[in-house]
Amino acid sequence: MSSSAGQRIDEESYTSWRQRSELEKMTDLPQALDDELARLDNQFWIPRTKLEEIVSRFCEELEEGLAKDKQNIPMNITWVHNLPTGKERGTIMTLDLGGTNLRVCKVDLYGDEGRKQGDGKYGMEQEQYKLPEELKKGESDALWNFIAEKVEAFFKDHKLDQQYSTQKPMPLGFTFSYPATQDRIDHAVLQTWTKGFDIKGVEGQDAAKQLREKLQERKLPVDLICVINDTVGAMIASAYNDPETIIGGIFGTGCNAAFMASLSSIAKLDPNDERITDASSHNGAVKGEEKMAINCEYGAFDNSHRVLPRTKYDEKIDAESPRPGEQTFEKLSAGLYLGEIFRLILVELLDRGLVFNQDSNQDTRKLREPYIIDTGFLSQIEDDESHKFTKTRELFQSTLSLQPSDVEIEISRRLAEMIAVRGARLCACGVAAICTKEAIKKGHVAADGSVANKHPKFKRRWTKALGEVLGWKEEECGEGEGPITITSAEDGSGLGCAIIGAMELERRTKKEAH
Repeated sequence: MSSSAGQRIDEESYTSWRQRSELEKMTDLPQALDDELARLDNQFWIPRTKLEEIVSRFCEELEEGLAKDKQNIPMNITWVHNLPTGKERGTIMTLDLGGTNLRVCKVDLYGDEGRKQGDGKYGMEQEQYKLPEELKKGESDALWNFIAEKVEAFFKDHKLDQQYSTQKPMPLGFTFSYPATQDRIDHAVLQTWTKGFDIKGVEGQDAAKQLREKLQERKLPVDLICVINDTVGAMIASAYNDPETIIGGIFGTGCNAAFMASLSSIAKLDPNDERITDASSHNGAVKGEEKMAINCEYGAFDNSHRVLPRTKYDEKIDAESPRPGEQTFEKLSAGLYLGEIFRLILVELLDRGLVFNQDSNQDTRKLREPYIIDTGFLSQIEDDESHKFTKTRELFQSTLSLQPSDVEIEISRRLAEMIAVRGARLCACGVAAICTKEAIKKGHVAADGSVANKHPKFKRRWTKALGEVLGWKEEECGEGEGPITITSAEDGSGLGCAIIGAMELERRTKKEAH
């Protein structure tokens, strides 16, 4: 396969999609479609040399964020000063405002006592509420009223109003999974909406304050004590059970990572800041070894378009998004966009008469609807082992009202694979940059999100790319695993938020005792 003009190909790690593909061929493709796949593969495959270039630039942007505020990757201070001991106990309510749902949980932390008694380290009761689409483009009042209304309903349904009062409120943690700056742990000023949200009146404002006001209007007996990002939650939730946790990662609707940075490496923080000295004196940190959880928010990596290999499909998604020019890395690698990239390619092939043109009765209108295809669609195509790919045919019919031919099934499978492989290899770059910067050689990346936990081949592809960049030797790697491995932290945003709440309550108690 010839490379496009000016494109650097790493011969050592580059092979054609035919040799590299993990999928068995279903049928031969017409020459025109075969040529199209070759063209697309040139654009979507990221060889090792390119990965190394991306990681090098990633390290630079991480350092810039630690040195100064308002950098491309913000490297947000979270005021979480340590990983959990695993002994944290208490009952906390948590809210998780994600990309599609609001989740309300009551979390009971049992610590080591629960493990000893065989009950596990925590228990949880939860409800999930789908966010109305109009809410995502509406006004701030509508958002906070919706959340307060669901908290009130949860309180009544779970009879919490019989246990708590305004004199004895229930501690509440809020997982707010959007880029925000924090002056303290119970405060969060939204920098910019992501994941397709564009709610007016929140950017530049303290989201915690706005929520607190709506909860108080309803006289709900809750005390909002911490605001966290889901990535930090993933790290903390995993560390509660697994002391080998080094990084929290989100590979889902969006992409992000969190890690424990040494205070001495955070140049934008004054080591004499009383918020730091106060926390250090109450968490037993050794002088010079103090830590701070950093929420990277690296979905904004390479907004200047210096190293990421963007295609015309990526450029179109960016141009038509609510925030053109922002979240560049996320738009190439996160679950919200992978299905849309797939759809745009199919629409282009349709317009050129290469697919879905064999039958005039085919109604292609649904295929032209933006974001009608999600990442789950791609996962199901790749994971389909049914006879003659019956499940994929049913998927096309139920989602797009299309009846694909064998050729269309084949090209769809190859496209789904190319897009997912690129996404996984890019996702490895952020973690590789953190490990390079922090000289981390082994440990567990606690991964939350649908792409990491539901795509059948993500972990293996991610691990392979990470090993290429970090230079792992063959003897260091097992079957699809290396010195740094992904572990599942599916419930980071609920459990992790509750643990941070318990840690904050303990810190406050120690402070009052002094």
